[in-house]
Amino acid sequence: MKKADLHYYVTSYFRSYLPGQKNLSSNTISGYADAFRLLFKFCEEKKGLRVDRLKISDVDSEVVCGFLDWLETERGCSVSTRNQRLTALHSFFRYLQKKSPPDMEAIQGILDIPYKKTAMAVVSYLSEEQMKILLSLPDADTKEGFRDQVMLSLLYDTGARVQELADLKVKDIRIESPSVVTLHGKGNKTRQVPVMTKTRALLKAYLEHYRYDPGISRGDNPLFTNQKKGKLSRWGISYIINKYVEKAKAEKLLDIDFPVTPHVFRHSKAVHMVRAGINLIYIRDFLGHVDCSTTEIYARIDTELKRKAIEKACKDILPEQEYKDWTTDTDLMAFLDSLTKV
Repeated sequence: MKKADLHYYVTSYFRSYLPGQKNLSSNTISGYADAFRLLFKFCEEKKGLRVDRLKISDVDSEVVCGFLDWLETERGCSVSTRNQRLTALHSFFRYLQKKSPPDMEAIQGILDIPYKKTAMAVVSYLSEEQMKILLSLPDADTKEGFRDQVMLSLLYDTGARVQELADLKVKDIRIESPSVVTLHGKGNKTRQVPVMTKTRALLKAYLEHYRYDPGISRGDNPLFTNQKKGKLSRWGISYIINKYVEKAKAEKLLDIDFPVTPHVFRHSKAVHMVRAGINLIYIRDFLGHVDCSTTEIYARIDTELKRKAIEKACKDILPEQEYKDWTTDTDLMAFLDSLTKV
C-alpha cells in the first residue's frame, strides 16, 4: 500500500478536518487555501520542487522561513499578511503531527517559527454625529435607497460583520417583541442581538414591502438582494457604503482621512457602547468575540473617554495666570540677539 504523503494530508485537511472537525467558515478555509497555493508556487519557482511530488520531508522549517521571507521581499506583503500565512501553516502542521508521528521533529521546527512583531493597527471609527449623518443619506423614497437605509442601519445597530449581514435571511429577523436578529458568525457560531426601536420600525416596513422569490421558501429569501434578485455580496455592501461616503465628502458633511469599510460600522458601534458605559462582557457577547481581550481594544482607543476620566479623577495643579507676550520684552530680545552674534 502506498504511504500517505503531503498531498494526501493536505487534501484531507481541507476536505474533512477544517469544515468537519474544526467547523471553520468558508472564508477562513479560503484564506488558508491561499496560503498553501502561495507556498506551492514558492516551492516550484524558487526551490524546483514539483507540487505533485512533494513529500512531508521536503517542506521543512528552512523552506517555510524562505517562503515567509519571499512573501515580504518579492510579493510585497505586509508583516500582518505574513503572520496570517504562518497561522495557516501552523494549523496544518499541528494537524499533521497527529497523523504522521515519524515526522514530529521536523514538524516541530515549523511550529517553532515565531510570528513577527507588528505595530498595533489604528482602529478607525465614526463618531455618533458622523454615523448619524451617513445613515441619513440614502433616499428612503426610492426602493433602492430604502433598502440601503435599512441595511446600513442594521449593520451599525447590530455591530455585524459584513459577511454576517450578507448571509442574513428573512427568517433571521424577529420583529415581535423582543426584536432580535440572528447572526451566523465565524465557525458557524450563532448569536442573537437586539435591535433598537427605530431599526425595528425600518425592518418592519421593509419586510412589508419585500418581494419574495416564489421559487424558495419565504424564510429562506435573502434579506438584502441586488438588482438581479440575488443575495447582496460583501463587495456589494462595501460599494454601497463607499457611495454614500463619497456623497457625504462631496457635500462636505464628512471630513475623515480613512476609508469607511463595513468593519468601521462595527468598530463605531463598539466604541459608542463603551462610551455609554455598557459592560465589556456584554459588548463581547454582542460582537461575538471569544474573550474580552479582543473587546478591550475599544476601551483603549476611545481617547475622549480617557480624557473625561482623567479630568474627573485627577486634580488640575497647573498655575492659573496670564502669560505676557515675551516677544515684547526688549531686554530679552536684545539678549537673544547678542547670542546669535557670538
